[in-house]
Amino acid sequence: MTGSWTRSRRSKFAPRRRAASTMSNAELPLDESGMWREVRCLPAAAAPRPALFLDRDGTLIELVDYLSKAEDVRPIAQAIALTAQATANNMPVIMVTNQSGIGRGYYGWHEFAAVQTAVLAVVAAGGGQIDAVYACPAMPESGAACRKPNPGMLLAAADDLSLDLSQSWIVGDAASDLAAGMRAGLRRGWLVATGYGEAERDQALHLRSGGFDVTVDRPLSELAELLPACRTAEQQVNL
Repeated sequence: MTGSWTRSRRSKFAPRRRAASTMSNAELPLDESGMWREVRCLPAAAAPRPALFLDRDGTLIELVDYLSKAEDVRPIAQAIALTAQATANNMPVIMVTNQSGIGRGYYGWHEFAAVQTAVLAVVAAGGGQIDAVYACPAMPESGAACRKPNPGMLLAAADDLSLDLSQSWIVGDAASDLAAGMRAGLRRGWLVATGYGEAERDQALHLRSGGFDVTVDRPLSELAELLPACRTAEQQVNL
């Protein structure tokens, strides 16, 4: 998709194109559109719950252009701590990540899966949990529904996990992350200073409106204190 939220993550040292993965699509959590759609933890309660949506590269882990090696995963401490706080509050944590490196042929779903294993490990080591993972391999100019700033990944998560999008948060290092949240009906977006965050500040602030709040220049520890506690129906009764 073209527009103010489109930018290239390609460096002058972009990795060479790799051969496509030999794993068949039937063995991968891919939906009919080709989006990675992995639900790792089904909700215990039927009532819709708010969720914490997190971008991956530059937000949860340090930014590496077209990350394809597990050994290059470096966690961002504040984001890991935020994930742990959400998990402690029984708030679903949903990863939503654009992965155009797959669409460009720089790496395949095998490499993505290996990186994800490392990411999930560092999150778990910090006391958190990722309840679902959505990854869109589409190119920036494709207009694909799943590619942020479009809301496809968030809407899929809402369907899969019975989420209350109107009470959910999205955290990312790009205006496109927050725009996806706004388009999905979220009320709140938080721009981190890591990754592309500082360069994206002005574009993110332009998303502020009466129905969508944007926070910039604040540590994630403050967001951790604002996260609501999500309780099952049984827990509510026993309060």
